[in-house]
Amino acid sequence: MPITLKGPRPGGTSIILVGVHGDERFGVAVVKALIPALRIRSGTVVILPGNPRAIRKNVRYTETNLNRLFKANVPTHQKRSYEWRRAQILKKYLDSADVLLDIHGSFTPRSLPFLICEQSGFNLAGQLPFPMVVSGFDDNQPGGTDCYMNRIGKIGICAECGYLGDPEAKNIAKKTILAFLSARGHIRARKTSRRKQQRKQIEYMYLTKTSRFKLAKAFKDFEPIKKAQLIGKDGDEEIRSKKAGFVLFARDGLPANDEAYLFGV
Repeated sequence: MPITLKGPRPGGTSIILVGVHGDERFGVAVVKALIPALRIRSGTVVILPGNPRAIRKNVRYTETNLNRLFKANVPTHQKRSYEWRRAQILKKYLDSADVLLDIHGSFTPRSLPFLICEQSGFNLAGQLPFPMVVSGFDDNQPGGTDCYMNRIGKIGICAECGYLGDPEAKNIAKKTILAFLSARGHIRARKTSRRKQQRKQIEYMYLTKTSRFKLAKAFKDFEPIKKAQLIGKDGDEEIRSKKAGFVLFARDGLPANDEAYLFGV
């Protein structure tokens, strides 16, 4: 169920989403701990569990990835899923808000915390405790909640809080939520200094052609890649980088036409 917190003064409406991927339950724990101490001074804050059924089962999703359904061209078979129905409910909340903060984490050890954000959100992102901002997801991996907000002329920011096996991920999520609420004017302003953030850009996403895609190695997120470096083999085809850059979210053992990795500079 959503939790709506209203302040005595007028202001904007912000949404905080947790558990869009049900096995990333740390965000749910963080907001539960924060809510009793929050004193909203202005505007409205709505806190929502993204995928309640997947959260209960501690799985990424039950039928299909919820965070790929916030786009126009969703395949027909995915529209029969629980996640599709959940996306339609969430859209009603997103439509009523000005800004979204979506909390995520990674199962890759030594993952670096970063923000997913397009140019419209750079000013707000600069007030959040992250050293790096990555753009280009809307064009290359569409369908996320943040992508939806950007598409309807609002601001969507996704906070990747790092490796879920590291307790620091919870601390980052907590600091991020408080900094977000402060920057939006919902709670008393917190003393923060604008940080210099490194900006990176996603250029393309590689989709598997076969069910036999195999990475050349276990790539760390943001691991530097040289031009023409072997990234993996898709069936019998060698997949090499088109230029120097980095890879993100690299994985194998996938069916055909699945998301193998993102490439950026």
